[in-house]
Amino acid sequence: MNTVVKGLRGFATYIGSLMGADAYQKYLEHFETTAHSGPAMTEREFWRDRMDRQDSNPQGRCC
Repeated sequence: MNTVVKGLRGFATYIGSLMGADAYQKYLEHFETTAHSGPAMTEREFWRDRMDRQDSNPQGRCC
């Protein structure tokens, strides 16, 4: 049973990464490893900026 649960969690993590659910975490990791002069965006600011950029530069996407 434990193996099945681990497998399902791994699959859920994989699907989440495909959908971009981990984008903010990746942004924070990148922000910490590079030199920036200001503070990191909050999660709310990050998602608003991401949606604004997608709306102003539409590319092939499902929705």
